[in-house]
Amino acid sequence: MFAPGHLGELTRIVPFEMVDEVLAQTRALQRRVRLVPARVTVYLLLAAALFTGLGYLQVFDRLCTGLAGLAPVRPSGSALRQARQRLGAAPMKALFDLISGPAVTTAGAGWWRGLRVVAVDGTLLPVPDCPANLTVFTRQRLGNGISGYPQLRLAALVACGTRSVMAAVFGPATTGELDYARRLAAHLQTGMLLLADRNFAATDLLNQLAATGADLLVRCKSGRNLPAVARCRDGSTLAR
Repeated sequence: MFAPGHLGELTRIVPFEMVDEVLAQTRALQRRVRLVPARVTVYLLLAAALFTGLGYLQVFDRLCTGLAGLAPVRPSGSALRQARQRLGAAPMKALFDLISGPAVTTAGAGWWRGLRVVAVDGTLLPVPDCPANLTVFTRQRLGNGISGYPQLRLAALVACGTRSVMAAVFGPATTGELDYARRLAAHLQTGMLLLADRNFAATDLLNQLAATGADLLVRCKSGRNLPAVARCRDGSTLAR
């Protein structure tokens, strides 16, 4: 599990040294040698986010694909689950905070007239149905009943072009999408062009986002009546 380069692009973007530093900062380094060390657990969770349809054992097998001839010991599924529990959330959060942001690129994608194009949006994600989660997350009401699993609401700020996540917040689905978007405002700045759909066209939210210095391009609902200030030569209307 420690052969340089065996994870390809994953270890190029998230090198071993970065993972070890995060583990040290969050005091998550193992105190004794284990079958599944903390560093391996971090890469297991990163890979699990790429292979969302696979279980931990199948993801582990893919991590070991490049270790030709070394034949690492294959842990049990319960050993991998215990390793995740030992690791906790702090190292993964610290790692996200360290690497999140617009990816470096020499291409023109993701820029418009000198502005970095970013977008904000939200979604619902299912979480395991267990008593601990049900104290925080709720099942959503559907047309034919309620969802099978409790859900959390996630809002993210993404750099267009590279699709890299610059910031993300999540919590109970009972909290509205706009409230999570307000928490992302701190990551906007002058030189950005923010894209958002019509659900984000709330006056107080737009004022908060505009105060960051970022330019905004947000759709409005067709039924919204904005007082016209002037009509442009291309037929569009300026409204306040």
